[in-house]
Amino acid sequence: MAEKTTTEEARERWREHVPEEVLEHARAARQEFRKSFESLFPPGFIEHRRAARREALLAVRGMIDHVLKRMDERPLD
Repeated sequence: MAEKTTTEEARERWREHVPEEVLEHARAARQEFRKSFESLFPPGFIEHRRAARREALLAVRGMIDHVLKRMDERPLD
């Protein structure tokens, strides 16, 4: 079993001190904020933004793969 990260441990300790009611309101506020954000933009914006983010990440991954390949092909000094 994998050990918990310090971030997960901190999150759990924090939740021990926060009432469940507060967490429920925070979740509801997040959902409403997301809805209000989406209503500011034309339909399809979120999908295009997500697709653009994916393409950017694929470009970065491609660049990393290219550099790793070149490192493997380069003779050791």
